[in-house]
Amino acid sequence: MPAYFRWMDNVFIRTIEAGDNAALASIVRNTLAEFGANHPGTVYYDPTTDDLFNLFHKERSIYYVALINNEVVGGAGIYPSNGLPVDVCELVKMYLVPTARGIGLGKELINRCLSFAKQAGYQQVYLETMPELKQALSVYEKFGFKYLKGPMGNTGHFGCDRWMLLEL
Repeated sequence: MPAYFRWMDNVFIRTIEAGDNAALASIVRNTLAEFGANHPGTVYYDPTTDDLFNLFHKERSIYYVALINNEVVGGAGIYPSNGLPVDVCELVKMYLVPTARGIGLGKELINRCLSFAKQAGYQQVYLETMPELKQALSVYEKFGFKYLKGPMGNTGHFGCDRWMLLEL
C-alpha cells in the first residue's frame, strides 16, 4: 500500500503504483521533448521508463509520485544504479508537467528523495542530466550538488553529459 503525504490542499505525494506507469512514461518523454532533450542515450529511449513500478521494487530504491487533483503530474526517485559504489545512489527520473512547476513541488520531491537516501544508508547521491534542462541544473546546484568531470557507474545513459554528486 503506497504511503500518501498531503503537501498542499490539492497536492499529494505518494509512492509509485502499477497504474502510474503509462502517465509517468508520458510525462518523462513529453518533458524531454519539450526541452529538446529527447535523443538517444537518455531515458527517452530507455525501456525501463515504461515500467517504473517494477523497476523501483529493487531494495534501497523508491519512487515518489506527485498528484494534483488526483492526477499524476510527475515524480522523482532514488535508485542504486549499476556500477555505483554501495554507498552511492542516483536521483532519477525527476520530471514534472509544466503546470506543476514553479510551486516548489520539485524541491519537495527532491527533499523526500534525499531523506530516503539518508535513511537507506547512502552517503552520496549522484545524478546525470543534460544542458537542455537548465532549470533542473539550477535546482540541483541550490541543493548542493557539485559537478563531476565524468560519469559514475554504468547507467547506459550516454546522452547525458552533465554529472553531479551530493554528499549527504
